[in-house]
Amino acid sequence: MSRFQGIYALLLDQYVDFKRSLGYKFIDAESAYYLFDQFTIQHAEGKIGITKELADRWSVKRPNESNSTCYKRVMYLVHFSSFLNDSGYPSYIPRLPRVYQSTFTPYIFSHKEMDAIFAASDRLQMDNFMNSTINAVPAILRMLYGTGMRIGEVVSLKVKDVNLDDNYLVIRTSKNGKERMIPISDSVADVCRQFRHSLQMIQNPEAYFFVKRNGYKCREKTIYEWFRKVLVEAGIPHGGKGQGPRLHDVRHVFSVHSLAAMAKSGLDLYYSLPILSEYLGHQSLEATDKYVRLTSDMYPELLSNANRICSYAFPEVVRHEAD
Repeated sequence: MSRFQGIYALLLDQYVDFKRSLGYKFIDAESAYYLFDQFTIQHAEGKIGITKELADRWSVKRPNESNSTCYKRVMYLVHFSSFLNDSGYPSYIPRLPRVYQSTFTPYIFSHKEMDAIFAASDRLQMDNFMNSTINAVPAILRMLYGTGMRIGEVVSLKVKDVNLDDNYLVIRTSKNGKERMIPISDSVADVCRQFRHSLQMIQNPEAYFFVKRNGYKCREKTIYEWFRKVLVEAGIPHGGKGQGPRLHDVRHVFSVHSLAAMAKSGLDLYYSLPILSEYLGHQSLEATDKYVRLTSDMYPELLSNANRICSYAFPEVVRHEAD
């Protein structure tokens, strides 16, 4: 039975199934398409093919709706309209609304600072309390830096998702709802083995990988708190709430250091950027391009190469004095 009831029911089913066949969970999108389906019923749509009038009505910002929610709602219609056009049903593709762009600049740790962070995490006073997360902190920080994963993705890993024989991870819980498989280095795999061995637990495939000694999942908030303590121990100043450095900045550091390493090894950024984008779980190359721009101060030669090779793909970033 179709999840939808309007004139686009069959096509919406096909599109949602197609996206999920590619690995996307598509939960938020399906909810938006359900609302769009009801919207077409309310407006008595009787012919397949999205008109400008219908798209404009759908794109109107609703009372108490945030800019980002409105943006996503219109974005989903853009994607579905493109699908309709590709399927032979001429449809209007609306323009995406403008959204607030943050001017926040992530903190990029140097290699020396990352070494200090790892050393500080190793100096943490490990304990035998069953409900403590401290014993997992060194391994989690190395996993974050070695893979560029989000902290939510790391703590959501299960034992079955971490293959330490062939050195790869399966990320099932991601920001964009797309499952992905990524390789890990020997050093990250070794750290993971040491951590799990220290727990002396039965390897239940359905259990979380990063757990306390009592078997309960490590919490994101607790890892954030320990990261602040590690920064103090490493002698790295913290500017306070909203100022950073943040735990999420380790993901940015992975990206910048990876791009720098690829450029220095002679790899063509034309090929390496899409690979990094897929590795990070980005939905577009534009999101990865932001990481390239972060290297302007640390690795100016890399930025120059990126502009030369990929200028057709990535628009220039216009900076204002207010930034």
